[in-house]
Amino acid sequence: MTTPAQADATPAAVTDRAVSVARMFFDRFAQTPDREAFRYPAGDRWVSRTWREAAEQVTRLAAGLVALGVTGQQRVAIASETRYEWVLADLAIMCAGAATTTVYPSAISGDVTFILADSGSRVVFAEDDDQIAKLREQRDALQSVRAVVTFDGAPDDGDDPWVISLDGLAELGAAYLAEHPGAVEERVAAIDPDHLATLIYTSGTTGRPKGVRLRHSSWTYVGAAVASLGVLQVDDLQYLWLPMAHAFGKVLLSAQLQVGFATAVDGRIDRIVPNLAVVRPTFMGAAPRIFEKAYGRIVATAHSAGWPKSRIFDWACGVALEVSRLVRQGKPVPWRLAVLHKLADKLVLAKVRDRFGGRLRFFVSGAAVLSEQIAEWFHAVGILILEGYGLTETAAATVVNRPDRVKLGTVGLPLPGTQLTIAEDGEILIKGPGVMDGYHHLDQDTSHALTGDGWLATGDIGEIDADGFLRITDRKKDLFKTSGGKYVAPSHIESRFTAMCPLASRMVVHGDQRNYCVALIALDPDAVANWAGHHDMAGMPYAQVVTSQAMHSTVEGYVRKLNTQLNRWETIKKFVILDHDLTVDSGELTPSLKVRRPVLETNYRETLDALYSV
Repeated sequence: MTTPAQADATPAAVTDRAVSVARMFFDRFAQTPDREAFRYPAGDRWVSRTWREAAEQVTRLAAGLVALGVTGQQRVAIASETRYEWVLADLAIMCAGAATTTVYPSAISGDVTFILADSGSRVVFAEDDDQIAKLREQRDALQSVRAVVTFDGAPDDGDDPWVISLDGLAELGAAYLAEHPGAVEERVAAIDPDHLATLIYTSGTTGRPKGVRLRHSSWTYVGAAVASLGVLQVDDLQYLWLPMAHAFGKVLLSAQLQVGFATAVDGRIDRIVPNLAVVRPTFMGAAPRIFEKAYGRIVATAHSAGWPKSRIFDWACGVALEVSRLVRQGKPVPWRLAVLHKLADKLVLAKVRDRFGGRLRFFVSGAAVLSEQIAEWFHAVGILILEGYGLTETAAATVVNRPDRVKLGTVGLPLPGTQLTIAEDGEILIKGPGVMDGYHHLDQDTSHALTGDGWLATGDIGEIDADGFLRITDRKKDLFKTSGGKYVAPSHIESRFTAMCPLASRMVVHGDQRNYCVALIALDPDAVANWAGHHDMAGMPYAQVVTSQAMHSTVEGYVRKLNTQLNRWETIKKFVILDHDLTVDSGELTPSLKVRRPVLETNYRETLDALYSV
């Protein structure tokens, strides 16, 4: 191993594990009871809730869970899109002393059954009738589930309902508190920081999902560690849309409890851009695909406006990039360029920032590697993206760039209290308070992932530079070797292409034990529709547009441009444009939007073979 990368001096409060998430929540309520805690959409308006109001709701729901017989560290599942009720349910589970099991709402019935059975979940919060239907379909196999609490679905009639409403659970809790007024406080006091808080099932690119066991101290550590950076303030406003079944969103909630800023919650992806203009947040977390789509849409819209607007847009971006590079290199900006930059900002750049609400201090990018080209473009237009890195197994937060210490192309520096090192084969190893206890019911997998002295093998390949910044180069299991003996890192190639080609949704590079690399390419439906409107194909079916010779020629131009930036053995010799975008429902993407390479290589085996047969 190389010498570990140490974080900055660690404040004592960061590694203080003598607190639970439930205690942290009630401490936050006590410190700022009347400040805004959350806001959420209700029809055409946004409703605001203070910490006092949230605490009252959480207390009743927690008491309702106690009344249903939920005991310490028993699992309670949530199957829902991101919404205010998800947050309430999660906090109520914590305050009842139980542990949250996360379920992606897009998960198929069989996977839901596996997760609920494997976790032994006693109660399930189900968003709507669609989620309830999955549970009813497999009810005989869900012997541990005593009750289902629905946000929007129809509750059961009768005296002994299996499905009850969220209001029904709150009423049950209020009645229980009338007889046992100190019940929730007693549960909170009994929680040990090392008790199980969350069981997050990784979606995985192969096989069954694995339940990652995370302690209360894991979440309170990451909340304190993020707060110690001084990046977030109590007056900040977060926009939260991230899937809460993913650890990234939980990190941001932990930071909120520690710092006390407000969060606007709405998990509808199609509402992100419109909501940003209304909510006007100061920061937001997102996966790289969101930034790629935003970049592609902005560029496509500008280029479709015709001359001279498209020329002005390109000129302004060019000026901004030149200034950005000088600033990041610590060099002065010549006065003539500074004047041009002010003009570019007035004509173009400020309008781009306004599309995101106009108040953003930064975005936080995680869950996958962000293209350096995308990060640089956003930086140039005046929107900082702080790229970070972590895994579900590390409570997501491990490494992040800081506003005053940014190095594009890296995922940043370790959080205080966390250590990194690089193994001899290039694998990133992590050690710190956020690291999981292990995988639920999977001792062998746990022993493979965790060393005896506490280092977690991440499965990612990377390098640490002289300043301590971590750079991710690929997934260990995704690396392949050509028949010529050359190693290829596919994600490095794929991220370059999706950043370069505004039409692209995904590229999947293939070439293991082959004499050259080929690719499957999926295109973004919105970008395709825009392109079709300018190529006499408006209104034609998506599959017909993307498989046309005109589209192939357009995409081929971007592939050729990509190849000029690659080593000879990495270049894409042939490619196929798929007649559909990759989706979670098709099984080609995980719920966290990662590509399932084995699935694609199986589904398109004949197509891939054909690319090598001529």
